[in-house]
Amino acid sequence: LSADPQTFSRYREVEVIHARWAMLGALGCITPELLAKNGVPFGEAVWFKAGAQIFQDGGLNYLGNENLVHAQSILATLAVQVLLMGAVEAYRANGGVPGGFGED
Repeated sequence: LSADPQTFSRYREVEVIHARWAMLGALGCITPELLAKNGVPFGEAVWFKAGAQIFQDGGLNYLGNENLVHAQSILATLAVQVLLMGAVEAYRANGGVPGGFGED
């Protein structure tokens, strides 16, 4: 991977970050289907079809309840995601590593 210890350390840190996002993504794929099987009403619980609901009339209701989050604009949803991801990455880049992961 790398003969330089500093480069190797950076690669390790980046892979830990990628693994965390992958685990969150997997959880986001599985959770709606499990909840739907246990009686929570969803418009579409299958992860690769769920995002298309935002383009339907009335938008997308999270957990089947329009009082929680009622998304009607893909641009607004994208903006919120970019802001939240940017905040998390800025926190991490400024030394705020939760739980001490990635520290030697």
